[in-house]
Amino acid sequence: MKDFSNAAFSPELISIMESAMDAAVATLPEPVSSTHVQSIAETILRTAQAGETDPVVLQRMALLELQLKRRD
Repeated sequence: MKDFSNAAFSPELISIMESAMDAAVATLPEPVSSTHVQSIAETILRTAQAGETDPVVLQRMALLELQLKRRD
């Protein structure tokens, strides 16, 4: 996982990120690979660190980036 050791998030934003993470993972077909979960988590962390706080946008960004990575 990328280094997010210097990131600081409010409890409210952590809750928003958890919701986005759960929603994103729930859309994936079973079994969900740990690589996909890690990719989603990294995108959500990076996007939230950049200032995004909308859980729908966080979820959408994570899924879009995952889709793009699958094409590589």
